[in-house]
Amino acid sequence: MQVQFNSDSSVMGTENVAERIEASVRDKLARFADRLTRVEIHVRDENGPKHGADDKACMIEARPRGGKPIGVTEHAAKVDDAASKAARTLVQRLERQFGKAERHSHDARPDKVL
Repeated sequence: MQVQFNSDSSVMGTENVAERIEASVRDKLARFADRLTRVEIHVRDENGPKHGADDKACMIEARPRGGKPIGVTEHAAKVDDAASKAARTLVQRLERQFGKAERHSHDARPDKVL
C-alpha cells in the first residue's frame, strides 16, 4: 500500500506533522494493506490565517485493488484530530465495502449427489 501525503503550507507549522499523520493512518488501515493499492491524505486549513472552529480538514482517499476509490473528509480544530476522524470513518467504509464483497462472492456450487 503506497501512501501519499499532501498539505497546504498553513498546516505544516509543527515539526513532523506529515510523518505523524501518515503513521497514524497506516496503523488504522494496516489490516486492509493487502487490499489497497494507494492511500492519499490531504490536509488543509480552510480559513488560512484566520482562526475558526473546526477549520482544519483532512480528506483521505483509498484505492482498493480492482475497485473504485473511496474518499472521506472530516473537520476538526486540530489537523491531527481531523486526520484521526477521517481514518476512523474510512475504516468503517472499507469494512462495509469489503464485507459486502465477501458476502456476495460465492464459491462454485458443488454438484448435487442424488
